[in-house]
Amino acid sequence: MLKRFAFIGVLVAVACCQTACKDDVSTTGESILEPEDRIIVLADTFALKSEIMSSEAITLQADSFLLGELETDYGVLRASILTQVACPEGFRYPEGFVVDSICLFLYYSSWVGDANSPLAINAYMMDKNTFRYSDTYSSDLDIDDYCTRDKSILTNHRIVVASEKRDSVKDSYGNYVPMIRMRVNDDFEQYFSAITSFTSQEKFNEQFKGLLLESSFGSSTVLNVTDVAFGVYYHFSYNKNGRDTVVEDMKAFYANSEVRTINHFAYQDKQEWVEELEKDSDTYNYIVAPAGVYTRLRFPIKKIADDIIDDMRDPLTGDTVKRPYVNKAEVRVAVENKFTGSSKDRGRDNWLQPADYMLLLREESAPRFFRKKELPSDTCALLSALTSGIDSVGNTIYYYTYDMSDLLTNYLHPLVSNEVSKDRGDSVLTMVLVPVTVKTATTSNSAVAVTAVKEQQTMSATKIRSAKNGMRFEIVYSGF
Repeated sequence: MLKRFAFIGVLVAVACCQTACKDDVSTTGESILEPEDRIIVLADTFALKSEIMSSEAITLQADSFLLGELETDYGVLRASILTQVACPEGFRYPEGFVVDSICLFLYYSSWVGDANSPLAINAYMMDKNTFRYSDTYSSDLDIDDYCTRDKSILTNHRIVVASEKRDSVKDSYGNYVPMIRMRVNDDFEQYFSAITSFTSQEKFNEQFKGLLLESSFGSSTVLNVTDVAFGVYYHFSYNKNGRDTVVEDMKAFYANSEVRTINHFAYQDKQEWVEELEKDSDTYNYIVAPAGVYTRLRFPIKKIADDIIDDMRDPLTGDTVKRPYVNKAEVRVAVENKFTGSSKDRGRDNWLQPADYMLLLREESAPRFFRKKELPSDTCALLSALTSGIDSVGNTIYYYTYDMSDLLTNYLHPLVSNEVSKDRGDSVLTMVLVPVTVKTATTSNSAVAVTAVKEQQTMSATKIRSAKNGMRFEIVYSGF
């Protein structure tokens, strides 16, 4: 068995070096093998079709959230945040406590756009409905179903400049942590201070359904918000050794993983700018997050299967005499808009960079994949990181690459075994390129394993070469 696979490996290497569209290298070693033992190895290239597709919204499973408004080459995005805060179950304020003030804190890791452009932030109570922790939400939910926006909870809207350090702090390692602190008004302070029972999250949500954060003006900056929290500052007194002692303290209420935080996205004139991008579809395709703009790839799966199976037949009887295996089936997606200069030199044309990870996913499986929090598999979804390389003239190139060999082999074997009809209707395999964020963990043997894949909720734009502009599907397959 080892010799056979070693032999196949040599043949595959030879096949990959051939320049013709289809090369038969199965005659290698023919003089020393019986006809029935000969291994067929072929290489082929198939044409694909690609096009832009646009979905209404994305499925939300985020760890960070966008806030603000930004005008880009891909439309104007306005991002708002709706969030619950976690109940400190079992907590009790000290007897006789008095609330001095309540502040709302926002922490952000980075921003997209103009670091020195002002952005106004406002906050409102969710006074209509709240979220169910177990439910799935999409980025186009109707804010009016949750909040009336009748009255802000802030003393006034807060003007923010992303690069300023007025409220920011340093962490325990001495790193700068961008932060925004906003004082709430007296009405909300009285309302929130009156909540003193913390028996469960469900009961707490009945008293405080949640919070809406949105920008009221400014169209040049979007913040990547990582944390939201209320800080309740209070004092109380107690008698110690016959003397009254005053203690000042603070209780934090976090928007953490125990509650739901939803990012709402609204793109201005989305249909118009998507249609404008489609005019260039013969040359380039686009994937834009979090706009839900993807690229659809169409693989001629039936033609591929027919060609491969035909090559496995006896030329005299027409019977399939070899079981086909796909050794390599590579799609390379060339990226055209990677900006390699300094971040301070970025202008509007390169604010949005290609996604770090791109998922190639069966279109029919996409809703289920993200809703059920599935992981990449060889027969449904293939994951690729943005990769750099050098072309034939020494220039740096960027691309995503996918090996669909297991997927094609899985498709071929039932056809060869007559387990399904060879005339089944799926003549085209449709897959989509979806930008994603990825979580990994190190296993016990020091390998890196993917533990979560989510639709990308931060901003990115990926410009790729279309199928008519050099995207190729190269296959090496064998039969034995």
